[in-house]
Amino acid sequence: MTRNLQGRRILITGASSGIGKALAQQLAPLGAKLTLAARSEDKLTALASSLPGSPLVVPTDITQEDQRRRLLERSSEHFGGLDALVNNAGIASWAHFADSTEEILRRIMEVNFFAPAELLRSAIPFLVNGNQPAVVNVASMCGRRAMPAWSEYSASKYALCGLTEALRGELARFDIDILLIVPGLTSSEFSQHFLRSEGRAQIEYDKGMKPESVAAAIVNALRKNKTETWIGGDTQWMLRVNRWLPRLVDYLLARRVRKLYEAK
Repeated sequence: MTRNLQGRRILITGASSGIGKALAQQLAPLGAKLTLAARSEDKLTALASSLPGSPLVVPTDITQEDQRRRLLERSSEHFGGLDALVNNAGIASWAHFADSTEEILRRIMEVNFFAPAELLRSAIPFLVNGNQPAVVNVASMCGRRAMPAWSEYSASKYALCGLTEALRGELARFDIDILLIVPGLTSSEFSQHFLRSEGRAQIEYDKGMKPESVAAAIVNALRKNKTETWIGGDTQWMLRVNRWLPRLVDYLLARRVRKLYEAK
C-alpha cells in the first residue's frame, strides 16, 4: 500500500522542536493538514506561521487527560476528522538508576508511555473514520536495546514498542495501521531538556543525525506503510549485533561502564 499524504489530516505531538518540528516542515509542503501539539505555544505559533496550509496550533500537556481530549476534539472539528496520529513527544534522563528517583521514573513513563498510549486509545474513534488511518509511534534504539544510564528512558520506549506490536493485530479490525519508528542518536534540543544529565560517557550529540533526516525517514515510512523503521547507522549496527550476539553486547557495555567508574 502507498499512502498519498496530500490532504491527510495529521496530528503531531512534540511538534515545537527537534524531530516533530522537522516532520511538520516536511509534511506541510506535501499538502498535509497538520495539527501541531506541544506545551510551548510560542514555538508552535512561530512554526505554524512559517508553514503553508495554515496548521492548527493546540498547546497541550499530553499527560493531562482533559488536554488530550481537547486536542483530539479541536483537531477533528477543525479539519473534519483525523487520518494519522504521530506520537513523538518525549523526555529522558541520562543518569544511573541507582542514583535516580521514583519521581523521575514515573515522570518519564508518564510522558513517554502512558500519555501516548492514552492519546492513541482516545484517537481510535476518530481514526476509524479516517482516510487510510495510521498511528506512528516514535520510539528509540533504546526501545529495542536498553542502554546503561538510559534505564528509565529505555524502559519507557520498550513499553511503547511492546504496545505497538500488540496493537498492530488489534487495530487491524479497524483498518488502522500502526507504525514504529526506531531512531538512533539525533542532534536536536532533546538533550538540553534531560531531567538529569550525569552519565559519564561522552556522547557527541552534535554528530548525531539531523532531525530533518529522521523526519524524512518517518515521511517515507508513512507513505510506504512500513511496519518498523530503524533509522541511523548506530541503530542498524547495534540492533543487528544484539540480535545475534546479545551476550557480547552485554559484556562490552558492562566493561565500558566499569572503566568509566574506575578510580572515580
